[in-house]
Amino acid sequence: MASITVDDKNLAADHGDNLLQVCLANGIYIPNLCYLDGMDQPPASCRLCFVEVEGLDAPVAACRVAVRDGMVVTTGSNSVRRLQRAALHLLLSAHDVDCRNCPANRNCALQEMAKFLKVALKAKHLDRFLKDTALDPAHPCLDYFPNRCVLCGRCVAVCKSVPGGGSLNVAWRGKDTVIAYHDPSGNTEGVCPECRRCEEVCPVGALVMRPEQSSGQ
Repeated sequence: MASITVDDKNLAADHGDNLLQVCLANGIYIPNLCYLDGMDQPPASCRLCFVEVEGLDAPVAACRVAVRDGMVVTTGSNSVRRLQRAALHLLLSAHDVDCRNCPANRNCALQEMAKFLKVALKAKHLDRFLKDTALDPAHPCLDYFPNRCVLCGRCVAVCKSVPGGGSLNVAWRGKDTVIAYHDPSGNTEGVCPECRRCEEVCPVGALVMRPEQSSGQ
């Protein structure tokens, strides 16, 4: 076992445990989007779960830090908060903030982070960079809303982990990046209605199973 200190709170964990998961499991909230429990190599792509670790010169992504005995961690320093707010502002600049009409309303990671970081969801000073396509119906079972998507990659990760899955991938680059459907096997229609893991792990309601595809209907 390892003994670590996070925000002056003493925690016990196994050597090598994921620092972000240890903090979350002990009621210490750290903003995050792209991490899923059990990931071997978290992508650290959302740039939100920054913390300061004593002995390191700069904040690091907690999802890429392995617990070691004696570690001292600070999750809410001014430098950490500046980085997190900057990352959230970037996400919001490419996000269609229409909470009332979103299925993730009141259960949304962006809403939770915005409240925690004291960032307005519709900040007036932010330029908006929304995609031309509001709805992509290419998937045979799911509707994809590119302007809700935060490109966390959770859906891609779980899709690849499911037997018969692997039909979701990150496509294009820069401001044109989206989650795209491609399934050369032709098996998706048989797998997806029963699986639904991509819809379940999406933190912002960007993937929605069509009613006629829902289990039991």
